[in-house]
Amino acid sequence: MALDLHRIRAETPGCHDLAFFDSAGSSLPPAPVLDTVIGHLRREAEVGGYRAAAERAADLAAVKDAIGALIGAPAGTIALSDSATRAWCDFFYAVPLRAGQRIVVTGVDYASNAIAALQRARAAGAEVVVLPSDADGRVDLDALDAVLDERVALVSLVHVPTNSGLVAPVREIADRAHAVGAPVLLDACQSVGQVTVDARELGVDALTATGRKWLRGPRGTGFLYVRPELIERIEPRSLDLHSAQWVAEGEYCVASDAARFETWEADVAARLGLGAAVRYLLELGPDHVFAAITRRAAGIRERLAALPAVTVRDPVGGALGGIVSFTVDGVDPDRVQAALFDRGVVVSVTRRGSTLRDMTARGLTAAVRASAHAFVSDVDVDRLVDGIVGLDVRPRS
Repeated sequence: MALDLHRIRAETPGCHDLAFFDSAGSSLPPAPVLDTVIGHLRREAEVGGYRAAAERAADLAAVKDAIGALIGAPAGTIALSDSATRAWCDFFYAVPLRAGQRIVVTGVDYASNAIAALQRARAAGAEVVVLPSDADGRVDLDALDAVLDERVALVSLVHVPTNSGLVAPVREIADRAHAVGAPVLLDACQSVGQVTVDARELGVDALTATGRKWLRGPRGTGFLYVRPELIERIEPRSLDLHSAQWVAEGEYCVASDAARFETWEADVAARLGLGAAVRYLLELGPDHVFAAITRRAAGIRERLAALPAVTVRDPVGGALGGIVSFTVDGVDPDRVQAALFDRGVVVSVTRRGSTLRDMTARGLTAAVRASAHAFVSDVDVDRLVDGIVGLDVRPRS
């Protein structure tokens, strides 16, 4: 059954006045998410946060069930967090690291992950090694054997980078990493909600994602998945009375499931909103939503590539997701963004500092990023393209 675009737009209040192309940044939540979050905040105002949370205990537990249904994982393997970055760091800093070992990363690493890897490597006397890649940022699978060996403590992968539609061949890399005994941590911040993500099929040991992007949930939400066989073998760097129990003087017991990566204090309204967002996606049918996002992105790339002053910066060929990055000759990306916003079109700018290795390798300091969710219409795309055509650009030499 095809998606009902009229229904989706009717349930997305924010898309009525704006042509919105920033779901890779912070997407527009549907009405059920708004109602859930606002309703719980009102209940907290009536009876206090503790009682309001107690009343929704079963619903809070069901958030993990919904996430598990989406990514093919048991609820006990999922820890809720306040961001993808926090979830990623909670796992990353728990992985043992010794002098002489390696942290293997990709050329499209996001700045937060790259900084954490450099910090830990410096402190431990370890080394950060970048997987070889081609000019578009694709990992060179044929060159993996030269990098992956018994010195590797962790392989950190990015499923979809922040600055292009590239989709990484995660399973192929994970299998080779496991062959040398290295665990794999997947940053799925830009993939969960826009492409199929099955934790078991991907073969990763841990996976992190956010609620505010393609899942269309509230800000301040995220989650961590940890492979069941690994959970009890890895202890987080910090614990509290939720992630562990104080059972005797000088003794504590860590939670047996992924809750060991959680803390007691949380934004309950936001987490309930995250659950509503995931259930909304499941109700629409993830495969239908993912297909709509991919088709829309492909159409945008085609139309932008036809404009004489525009260069699409996404890879050519291969699997591509919903992020479309481009530049306009003679026009700074910030100016493109501002001019489009004046026309009611929302895009974002991806900067060199966010993906330093990749942008430097491609000779880019910044690019415009258009990321269209399933609620984007043909009229919205026309507004995007017309807005770019209306820019004052100089012809290519």
